[in-house]
Parts: sequence; structure tokens; C-alpha cells
Amino acid sequence: MSGQSKICVGCWQQMHVPVPLHGVLSIPFRLFGIRPSKMNPNTCTICELMFTKVMKTRKITIDATILFADLRNYTGLSQSQSPDAMSALLDAFYDECAGAIWEHDGLLNKTIGDAVMAVFNFPIRQDDHAQKAVLAARAIQARWRDRREKLISAFGPAASELSIGAGIHCGELSFGEFGQSHRDLTAIGTVVNTAARAQSAALAGEILLTQAVYDRFSPALTVSGMQDYDLKGFEKPVRLYAA
Repeated sequence: MSGQSKICVGCWQQMHVPVPLHGVLSIPFRLFGIRPSKMNPNTCTICELMFTKVMKTRKITIDATILFADLRNYTGLSQSQSPDAMSALLDAFYDECAGAIWEHDGLLNKTIGDAVMAVFNFPIRQDDHAQKAVLAARAIQARWRDRREKLISAFGPAASELSIGAGIHCGELSFGEFGQSHRDLTAIGTVVNTAARAQSAALAGEILLTQAVYDRFSPALTVSGMQDYDLKGFEKPVRLYAA
């Protein structure tokens, strides 16, 4: 779903409730703190509270796809740039990731330093969520290549070395509110850990997919190769496909 939705897609799919996101009809909702979510502007803050307020549970098990994307060479560049400059650089990275993720109905769940984590298939349900994540990762790479050309003029030739590595895995995971004193809406489980490890194994400019993602997306998916990787925390090598 590209563009700006008039109602919260998550609330409509999950509860069949039309929650206005923009315009005059949204004003009464905003008085009660209901506004577009920062994780995906086509959903609302009700989606972020859905577990305790609506579902009466703190977490659920869902089939979903996790995407991690990391900005490479950020730390090296930070040695020669001011904090303000590096902050602007991260803003650019987050913006390009967000645009690509939202364009494919993903949830930009976390920004972790120079990396982002996205969830596909909640609260907006998608039968093809693995494919959506791969398309989002490719869009992130394309957007960043275009953005990087503009950054070179501001940061110098060193900015040309700024690339993105991405990892994607799918399967059953726990999604909901975790923690007591500090509650965090996020996903946890082996799927998340595997996606993070795949991202760490990716070369600059590379997207690595697990067998599970490849199986759901093939034969439509074109890959440039496959390799078994020794990922940290895994007893056996994990096969990953370069997309």
C-alpha cells in the first residue's frame, strides 16, 4: 500500500473499526491521543495499545517476517565528523528506511543506533509478507544509493563508502509488550535473532535471506547466489541467499 491511508488499516483489519487518520474527522480522536503511529503512518496509536486495551493480553504468536538493515562504515566516518553531522546522516538513513518499509506495509519497529528493525504482517496483515520484506529491502538499497550521491557533497568522498547490509527471516514469533518498568512493543524469538545474524553476515550493499524466506518467495525470486554461513549462536551452518 503506497500513499497515505484515510483510516487506520490495522484497526480496520483487526477490529473492523474505521479510525480516521487525517482531516476533520480525525480531530475528536486526536483529543484522546489517537493519531498516526510513528511506526507506520497508515496505522494508529490504538494499534500500539491493542494488546492490553483490546486483546486483553500482552503478547501474541504470529507468522511474520523480520527485516534488519544496518548502515555500514558509519562508525568510521564518525571519527572525522561532528556529532551534528552524524545525527543528520542517521536521520537520512532512517528516513530512507522508513519510506521503503512503509511503502510495503511494514512496521518500522526499532531504530537501534545505525540499524533498523522492521516487522511485516502486523498490524497490517499480508499473505505475501516475506515478499514484501524483500521488496522493502531492495527499495532501501535503491533509495540509499540515490541519497548517498547527495551526501557525498556534504560529507566528502568518505560518504561513498556508506552502504547498507540487510538480513531477512520469517516464521512464528512473539509480538507484543515486553518488560515491566519499561514496556516495549516489539517482536522476540529465534526468527528475530536469525534475521539479525543474517544482517551481520551481509556484505555492504547485500541482502541475505534465509531458506524460509527463499521458499516462500521462489520461484519468482531472483538470487545472485547462496552460501552456508557460521552464524554466532547457531550450532550448524545456516544457508543464506543473496538477493
